[in-house]
Amino acid sequence: MIPRCEHPKPQMMRESWMNLNGEWDFAIDNANSGEARKLQAAENTPAVLEAFRLKIVVPFCPQSKLSGIRTTDFIRSVWYRRSVRLTAAQCKGHVFLHFGACDYRTAVWVNGQLVGVHKGGYVSFRFDISSLVRAGDNVITLQARDDERDPMIPSGKQCMEFSSRGCFYTRTTGIWQTVWLEFTPDAYIDSIRIMPNVDTQSVSVTAELKGSAPLSVDVLYQGKKVGEAALKKASGEVTLQIPLAEKHLWEIGKGRLYDLHFTFGKDVLKSYFGLRKIEYTDREFLLNGKSVFQRLVLDQGFYPDGIYTAPSDEELLADVKRSQAVGFNGARLHEKIFEERFLYHCDREGYIVWGEYPNWGLDHTDPLAVYPIMHEWVEELKRDMNHPSIVGWCPFNETWDQHYRRQHNDVLAMVYEVTKAVDPSRPCIDTSGNYHVDNITDIYDVHDYEGDPAKLAANFASLAKDRTYQDRFHDRQNYRSDKPFFVSEYGGIGWAVGDGAWGYGNIPKTKEAFMERLKGLTDVLLDNPNIFAFCYTQLTDIEQEQNGIYTYKREPKFPPEELAEIFGRKAAIEK
Repeated sequence: MIPRCEHPKPQMMRESWMNLNGEWDFAIDNANSGEARKLQAAENTPAVLEAFRLKIVVPFCPQSKLSGIRTTDFIRSVWYRRSVRLTAAQCKGHVFLHFGACDYRTAVWVNGQLVGVHKGGYVSFRFDISSLVRAGDNVITLQARDDERDPMIPSGKQCMEFSSRGCFYTRTTGIWQTVWLEFTPDAYIDSIRIMPNVDTQSVSVTAELKGSAPLSVDVLYQGKKVGEAALKKASGEVTLQIPLAEKHLWEIGKGRLYDLHFTFGKDVLKSYFGLRKIEYTDREFLLNGKSVFQRLVLDQGFYPDGIYTAPSDEELLADVKRSQAVGFNGARLHEKIFEERFLYHCDREGYIVWGEYPNWGLDHTDPLAVYPIMHEWVEELKRDMNHPSIVGWCPFNETWDQHYRRQHNDVLAMVYEVTKAVDPSRPCIDTSGNYHVDNITDIYDVHDYEGDPAKLAANFASLAKDRTYQDRFHDRQNYRSDKPFFVSEYGGIGWAVGDGAWGYGNIPKTKEAFMERLKGLTDVLLDNPNIFAFCYTQLTDIEQEQNGIYTYKREPKFPPEELAEIFGRKAAIEK
């Protein structure tokens, strides 16, 4: 059985595709000499046969149990190889080789010929291999190079030391999302941009087309056609405005997705969207005009057997359901770009999320840091901006001083400006927690792990009274009351179930003490009329960091219904 066999891009679905997950030939190449040894050769030379003695299960990284390799030491370079049999019909038109994600620098050869190189460990990419494939057997080879200690490589929460410690965990190298082939006609739809409009009860669809052909777009809701538009001849970039005969709003807990069916000549593509409107005033978050408190949880997307990769699509959905079961209505997808299947489940469930970038590991004090982050971050914005569940962007998190140097403000400011240029429809937090750059951020957020509810209340007392706030980093950042206020990390209360575990602050001695502290801290934020969102740390334990609501194996530590009463009650700002 092929692992992770579901379609990896639910918003760009074609029936003509081939999943390449499963067993690949594999080699570890820490000396980075594989290319010199001609491991990219299509032939089974002695060097190739000697190198590729291992087998790995894709899409799981070699550090994971599910990969069959389970090597957790530093890995500087890995090689993958497999043969794929294609028919003559599949080789007509265009053949695209897709990677959901491969960390970090990926070079790909097809039948011994270099196809291309991609840098970035978190976002999907593809290569057009039409000119290199043939009917019959084709050999795909790739090398992935990575170095978590390189200050120009963003690595998120991957540990830079031999063993996991603190809030840094097992590393990921190479392929960690689905690999697949996609077959299109000569004229095909390259990309789409979907902009729903609640006020006009319509949707605007922009398609980037390759070639020329008739174009038609049908909108369906639960199988019933509720809108359509067509062009007799289309090419390049085209935009269609489509009125909707029925209005079904995307809301918290109610995804209510519309289906989109595109036909461009012989190319048939399926997608979807949610009809919703998000607004941020100087104080509130409005969803379809209604004030909604964002009850978020920090979700870092680690799994005990797959590391960065969920063992199944069902587990992706299950994490959303686990969060909802304890009273959360969304998540900060923290220090990692999550796979598109997860966002699909968020869209379906009416679960709001913030899209983030794994900036840790990147030396943001160096002006050259703009280069490794900018390209991949723009790839992320373009890949995921059609998802209704995403309500904001955050390219940086906690930009602490490094090497006795402060963050390079121009790097953060430039990434912020590019984010707004690519997607002006959503707010952008320049750097979550600290240090905001000259107040350019659209939303003022802080991280506060004070464990005493009375002291936490004192920290935000003036905010509740007259919308003033004394930031603990007031020499670097200051709140201005024209921006909404978000406590984007709090809690982190440890509840250890093993040796060497830790959480924030002192670990409560009893479950009753844990629940009392949790309720006290959460009540402070819910009762403050000038806080529109919180984010509790965190959904699950991860290795030695054991401050999750669930264990690393996704077992509940406390009765979910009791937690739901704490997190889910009505907030002052919603009244």
